Amino acid sequence: MPAPKMLDPSVSLPALYGAKLRKLRIRAGWTQKELGDRVPIAHSRIAQYELGKEIPTKRVSDRLDDLLGADGDLSDLWGHLKRAPFSDAVQKYMDYEVKAIAMHKYLAHSVPGLLQTEAYARELMREAQPWCPADVIEERVAERLARKAVLAKATPPLLWAVLDEAVIRRAVGGPAVMRAQLAHVLEAADSPNVEVQVLPFAAGAHAGMGGSVTVLSFDNGPDLVYLEGGFLTAMVKDRTAVAQHSHRYDRLHALALSPAESVGWIERAMEGFLTCSPQEMF
Repeated sequence: MPAPKMLDPSVSLPALYGAKLRKLRIRAGWTQKELGDRVPIAHSRIAQYELGKEIPTKRVSDRLDDLLGADGDLSDLWGHLKRAPFSDAVQKYMDYEVKAIAMHKYLAHSVPGLLQTEAYARELMREAQPWCPADVIEERVAERLARKAVLAKATPPLLWAVLDEAVIRRAVGGPAVMRAQLAHVLEAADSPNVEVQVLPFAAGAHAGMGGSVTVLSFDNGPDLVYLEGGFLTAMVKDRTAVAQHSHRYDRLHALALSPAESVGWIERAMEGFLTCSPQEMF
């Protein structure tokens, strides 16, 4: 019998739910099939729940909670899952992100999540989802910040980000928040595994005008591409399409300012976000 796949509950809420479910099942001394028979559902569903790849219905989650004596823990987690759902493409991207050895990104509208400050991330989410209550926003901010752990691994992936000038110029959260965000980007750019480039408006039309693109590379396995445009996302695996999107990124990379020029460009842009009190003006 093959060894069970390792679980990382820090990856996402579905992964946390799955890790908790597996721990409770093992404590009860049941196999996935034995637990599935008691629900009753196919044992393959139990496997998908434990891997964080599927979310059970409320009825099934409540049944699992009762069977495993979770004292409401699984039901409570399920409530958080449904309040902060991820699209299939986003969830798959997060699964791949923790396995990548290199990420080449073009960002059209915002700083990449792995380089966002807490205040910047919070403002983005407030504006993108104005209907969400404050506690849900805080949960999503925490989830995004937790993803940054991938850059702190013993052997972190290469992160190469090309930022459109719009990303730098737009004062998300106001001057103070934006200045702190740009300072954080520059600090990250000092790391040996992070490169940052700016694509200025003066470059004119370019290959990334349709939206953001991320090319993920792995130690074993083909590259994947993740696309974001407006509220639409997509994971691309087709070899020909991946090669085409990689070509798009290469053109953006070549068109952008060099990393050294970009650092100076961002430093000058930060001066536009200086703030001072009325007393300091006299």
